[in-house]
Amino acid sequence: MRKVAEAISYGAVTVVNAMATGKGAALGVRLWTRAKVTLTTQPGEFRGRNLTDRDEDTGLLETTARHAFRKFKADKTFGALVETTSNIPVAVGLKSSSAASNAVAIASLRVLGRKVSDIQTVKLGVEASFGAGVTLTGAYDDACACYFGGLVVTDNTHRRILKRFKPKGRLCVLIHLPNHKKYTSEVDRDSLRKFRLFVQVAHNEALKGNYWNSMTLNGLIYCKAFAYHTKPIRLALQEGAIASGLTGKGPAVAAIVPKTRVENVLSAWSSLPGRIIETSFNFQKARPLAVAS
Repeated sequence: MRKVAEAISYGAVTVVNAMATGKGAALGVRLWTRAKVTLTTQPGEFRGRNLTDRDEDTGLLETTARHAFRKFKADKTFGALVETTSNIPVAVGLKSSSAASNAVAIASLRVLGRKVSDIQTVKLGVEASFGAGVTLTGAYDDACACYFGGLVVTDNTHRRILKRFKPKGRLCVLIHLPNHKKYTSEVDRDSLRKFRLFVQVAHNEALKGNYWNSMTLNGLIYCKAFAYHTKPIRLALQEGAIASGLTGKGPAVAAIVPKTRVENVLSAWSSLPGRIIETSFNFQKARPLAVAS
């Protein structure tokens, strides 16, 4: 066993939100969360620290490490201090929970000297997310996009990847962040059921490879469902974005923009309250990091 292990996982944006149907799609982006797990000799005691935002709840960090340790009965002998740093804003729809659970799961397995498959690692984090109450569907689409990168289309209910794509082209990802947050616990999933058929159309289109159309359609549907204004989406499309939509439960809006049109969208969004993140697709897999001796 190691005394300390570290890992990194990346962020993602929504292509199809699975809350209404149990089926979703997400796209990995170059935002990141790093996790550090330090082994302790206090059996069954797991403490979390979010070093980037100390006011955020650390239940997910502790639950993920506990799940990993229990899998190998290591919680009867050891505990852990779990620390994270991240540039992913929390509670805006950019998959901060999925990135954190992936990174903590990888680092926890690493510190124990245990190896499981990539899919088993992702599912460990998904189970922990359920346990911590930070997901309604298991967020398997988000977890896979954060872990594997690229664009994944999934069946979250049965935890299966249905298709994977590697979008091409000289494209950027722009994200508009309003000045407020929305937590999963605030979402009434029952109220989303009336949108099921529309979301299913978006999911079917993503499976066919028409994922940019899916992203925009999904975004408009969920803006209606959550009573968000569609102005950021409309502005982005008017200024040349090939897709734009609400990401997760919001309030963030993502846009896929040709590099030649980035300044146009940035200019249009500058009139909106909040801030803008400029990033790109991520195709790297989540992984352990070398620890300085």
